[in-house]
Amino acid sequence: MASEWERRNELVKEKDKKKITKEGIREVLELYRYMLPYKWYFAGGMLTLSFSALTSLSFPKFFGGMANAATGKISDFFVYLKPIETYFGVETLNALAIVMGIVLLVQGILSFGRVYFFSQVSEKTMADIRYSVYRKIITMPVTFFEQRRVGELNSRLASDVTQLQDVLSVTLAELFRQLLTLIIGVSVLLYWSPRLTFSMLATFPVLIIITMVFGRFIRKISKKAQDELANATVVVEETLQSVNIVKAFTNELKEVNRYRNALDNNVKMSLKAARWRGLFVMFVIYAIFGAIILIVWNAAGMVKQNQIGIGDLIEFISYTVFIGASVGSLGDIYSQLQKTIGASERIREILRETPEFDLPQKQTLFPRLSGDVQFKDVHFAYPSRLDTPVLKGLSLSIGKGEKVALVGQSGAGKSTIAQLIMRFYPHSEGEILFDNQPIRSFDIQQLRQNIGIVPQEIILFGGTIRENISYGKPSATEAEIQEAAQRANALEFIERFPEGMDTIVGERGIKLSGGQRQRIAIARAILKNPALLILDEATSSLDAESESLVQGALNELMKNRTTLIIAHRLSTIRTADNIYVLDGGRVAESGTHDQLLLNPSGIYSNLVRLQSEGIIGV
Repeated sequence: MASEWERRNELVKEKDKKKITKEGIREVLELYRYMLPYKWYFAGGMLTLSFSALTSLSFPKFFGGMANAATGKISDFFVYLKPIETYFGVETLNALAIVMGIVLLVQGILSFGRVYFFSQVSEKTMADIRYSVYRKIITMPVTFFEQRRVGELNSRLASDVTQLQDVLSVTLAELFRQLLTLIIGVSVLLYWSPRLTFSMLATFPVLIIITMVFGRFIRKISKKAQDELANATVVVEETLQSVNIVKAFTNELKEVNRYRNALDNNVKMSLKAARWRGLFVMFVIYAIFGAIILIVWNAAGMVKQNQIGIGDLIEFISYTVFIGASVGSLGDIYSQLQKTIGASERIREILRETPEFDLPQKQTLFPRLSGDVQFKDVHFAYPSRLDTPVLKGLSLSIGKGEKVALVGQSGAGKSTIAQLIMRFYPHSEGEILFDNQPIRSFDIQQLRQNIGIVPQEIILFGGTIRENISYGKPSATEAEIQEAAQRANALEFIERFPEGMDTIVGERGIKLSGGQRQRIAIARAILKNPALLILDEATSSLDAESESLVQGALNELMKNRTTLIIAHRLSTIRTADNIYVLDGGRVAESGTHDQLLLNPSGIYSNLVRLQSEGIIGV
């Protein structure tokens, strides 16, 4: 599994390095269809952005006008100020300052509108994308989760979607703003002074080329730094998920050092990236301001020859700074767009996966089945180990209302049978019937609604006891929850807690004992009221007292329903209607407990003897 993770990680890295292509842009646009319901907000954002960019480009004109006004020269552009001067009795310089203040206020209002509209679009669009991705993930088959780590799927929902959000709310707006600034700024300068404009533009090709080269190199180093940080995150995730093992082996120092090493590698790569970014910034500043110095020197000669005024020179320099800043920012914008394409491809990859079923808009209650199950010459191998068959022509029958047990050594296929009944995996050959119909003919949700399972390792959600019990039937009333807890021998210990049903069980139920967790799971199954109950070694890890309480709850749960018991502890299955002994993926023996003991050389008799002697299954 580790090699599969590493392989997928390498593919993710390659996608991050991809250039902007038509296919990549198409991937992004496919996701941005989620933006269509909010198109009017987007239109409002683009409109306010456009006017905001235009008002920003008016400031160089005002700067130049103020400088000219200070020297007694008034540009024809500001003749509209005459009424203001006449009405308020102010000088041209003061009138310009008043108008600039008004323009600045308008600019602020437009900027607020831009942020508001784009935030509406980005937040709602990303929420819809996250919802769609999670909706797809939750309906994927078990094989999908075997090929991916939880951290990877979390990254798709968090980091990748956030990357799209940044582009929609910031990068896209900045790209439009900078292109608008570049086009309008250069057009104004060309109209005003072609000679100075061409001298300015002469520096841009060199700046753009070096920016792209630097940007590509810095991106590679930054990606390595991100990978090292991801490695550090994996250390934390794995350690906290297995904190009991860490403490049992007193390996706290080992894990701390492992995390420290991962952080040191991240710092090393981050500082390397920072050095190159510093050099890049130094170059950009030198190039842009060098170009400005060249232009100022050139323009100063024109001022000296009275070809232009001081205000005109200030206006030109201001536009040059605006344009230079736009060119310098295009490299970062290009880098962000590259990352967005990589993120969108990974999200689209999940959305293109084929789910187990189409999730309905509301919960559907299907008809109850009887719980009759038959395996006829079934062959199966796990998708990740196709060369290692688990079931090799297995045949068995579980009649309605029967209590059937599966026993055998580890790897014999007991839990595999339960997983095939739940349709976690498709079988390759043979036939599995449920209520005398092929199991594949059932709606997968209908099938699983009729099956309840109590596993050996109980997984509880981190909420309250009430929430965990009602998970078996979300619409259950308080009375039904209380009754299920009572029948599962759980109500007594629940009522001893100060918060009762509102007691928080902690992550994975860590605040409860093993027996308490088991009885909560049984209450959950009682509330579900399944047609077929699967007990997968439900008492094998409990002490004698807890086992007695849990077994009593299980007996209550097994009443009036078909039950499949998977057990190592053979004392729990003595009363089973039929016992199947598995060996090598086939049924080696079958019968009741007493019938199987009649064959002293049989597998079952040997297992009972070994357990009674305390050699196995204690």
